[in-house]
Amino acid sequence: MKALIEQFKNLNPKDPGAWPPLPKALALLGLFAAILVGAYFGDWQGQLEALDAGHVEEQRLKDDFVKKKQQAINLDLHRQQLREIDSSFGALLKQLPNRSQMDALLVDINQAGLGRGLQFDLFKPAPQETARDFYAELPIQLRVVGTYHDIGQFASDIGQLSRIVTLNELSIATSKDGLTMDAVAKTFRYLDDDEVAAQRKNAALAKKAAKK
Repeated sequence: MKALIEQFKNLNPKDPGAWPPLPKALALLGLFAAILVGAYFGDWQGQLEALDAGHVEEQRLKDDFVKKKQQAINLDLHRQQLREIDSSFGALLKQLPNRSQMDALLVDINQAGLGRGLQFDLFKPAPQETARDFYAELPIQLRVVGTYHDIGQFASDIGQLSRIVTLNELSIATSKDGLTMDAVAKTFRYLDDDEVAAQRKNAALAKKAAKK
């Protein structure tokens, strides 16, 4: 040990070639380590990060390929489901009256109440429809008076109409003539092609105006 320590005494930093073997070997190891560290931070680090990013991108592309392959395998099933959805949507759309049929639907609602012996204290369609994506909604304020049984049958009859009508905001209270039910009946109709085009145009203009 003493001999090894003696090798580190009186080293001339200007002439490392004359150093004893042990200090010379340690100096070479230190220089080699410094070169490795400098190479890592100067060049290898960026390459390793790029390699890791490449592995991540490779895995993403593999997952995307598997997903698209699965979709391709199930393409016929998806097409069949789409046809079924279109058919169901078409059936539902037929339950929405057009503009010319709305008056007849209002008469049907009124007749459903009168047919159950109810007294209408209020039957007030909204002055204006509310337009949605492909249909318009018309709320009607109702107040009918009758027995509990007749009001229940009236609600059931509304649900069985050939056109879609919903009863909302139901409120029932007792009165001198029996029970009074306040409700908002909502009827719906589909928009014709011109109305749909106007809806889309107005939506596009509103979106454009919002960006300014």
